[in-house]
Amino acid sequence: MPWCLREDVGVGWEALDQWGDDATRLEPLTGGVGVNEVWSLRVDGQLAVGRLGKRSDADLAWETELLRHLDREGMAVPAPIPTADGRYFVDGLVVMTYVEGEPPETEADWRRVADVLRQLHRLTPGWPQRPGWRSSTDLLHTETGTKVDLGAMPPDAVVRCRAAWARLVGREQCVVHGDPNRRNIRMTAGRVALVDWDESHVDVPDLDLALPHNAAGLDDGAYAVASQARAAWEAAVCWDPTGADQFAVKRLAEVRPV
Repeated sequence: MPWCLREDVGVGWEALDQWGDDATRLEPLTGGVGVNEVWSLRVDGQLAVGRLGKRSDADLAWETELLRHLDREGMAVPAPIPTADGRYFVDGLVVMTYVEGEPPETEADWRRVADVLRQLHRLTPGWPQRPGWRSSTDLLHTETGTKVDLGAMPPDAVVRCRAAWARLVGREQCVVHGDPNRRNIRMTAGRVALVDWDESHVDVPDLDLALPHNAAGLDDGAYAVASQARAAWEAAVCWDPTGADQFAVKRLAEVRPV
């Protein structure tokens, strides 16, 4: 049975009223574990998605403006839906269009993904940095930035990560999706959509292009640089000083010793 807010209002979801009297939660969706609550919604008679989290207003303004820009430019993204009075987020809640499709499976699928990522990069040179974030090359000279705290990592791990990022110095920067894994991609016969923009920020586009099958068609040297930089980034973003995050440990093991 759908969750009607008039009968069962979760903490923070009261703001959904701002999208209309008929706005209703339907069921929880996979994603945002530990960071966001993500639900399918019915808004104005249409299927939508709601994401409730604790990001700052400045962060949400950056993300929703980015998605609106990409939507206007013809990219398939979850476009923010405004409230009745024109706001794109309220009390940490963002409502977006629902994006259907399946994840990529084949090498040809991943080549289509690479084309869309490059479209993102072409559309965003000069875009301002996400509030509080740092790029990979910024982290050569500072220890913290949003989810990254290099001070929590072993010193030798920091040296290895910075060596990987140092190879990106001097490259043009733009918005990167930041987490183009198959769970965040929705494909149909006619389009490729990127969802879950929680990790998007301004950085070197190589971080998005270390794809399965080398689908972006990088030469061997460029693919090695991109793969090392992305492994280092994901290790740093996910690092748990207790060593409990096995994904971070695995990704760090893929970064070459210096």
